[in-house]
Amino acid sequence: MFQHDLEKENAYRFSRFDGTHLLSTSSPHPIELEGKTWTTVEHYVQSQLARSEDYARRIRKAETAEEAHALGNSWFRRKRANWKSLRRVLMTRALYTKAQMYGAVREALLETGDELILEVSLYDYYWGIGRDQRGENMLGKVWMDVRSKLREPAENQHAQD
Repeated sequence: MFQHDLEKENAYRFSRFDGTHLLSTSSPHPIELEGKTWTTVEHYVQSQLARSEDYARRIRKAETAEEAHALGNSWFRRKRANWKSLRRVLMTRALYTKAQMYGAVREALLETGDELILEVSLYDYYWGIGRDQRGENMLGKVWMDVRSKLREPAENQHAQD
């Protein structure tokens, strides 16, 4: 049978599409990357995975993060050939930039301490934990990587003192 997972039960949880949550890819925190301003992290990631420039521009101009996601994940639109290997890199770049640009986001992330961070999507088994909680939770892992990276300067500073 299933074992009860206390680490997941006690983890820091958020939803990717909860625009009110600071760690969400949909929160209204525009980021500047590659010489452009992106309305949300979701806009950036989805447009970078698009195969054509015209379609990427359409995603970038989407009214909401949910619309950008829907456009980027249309079953009839092709993504870049290497999109599976790029998606984590692009998300890491975008979330790190967001945390660097917004003190409130950085503080919210650092306040999680060493907690496991979970993206609780019931339907996304790559970015979230999925309905059965066996998803990869890549969004949570990326945030934990960013959290470690943000701690490095402080840790290096203490080592020099």
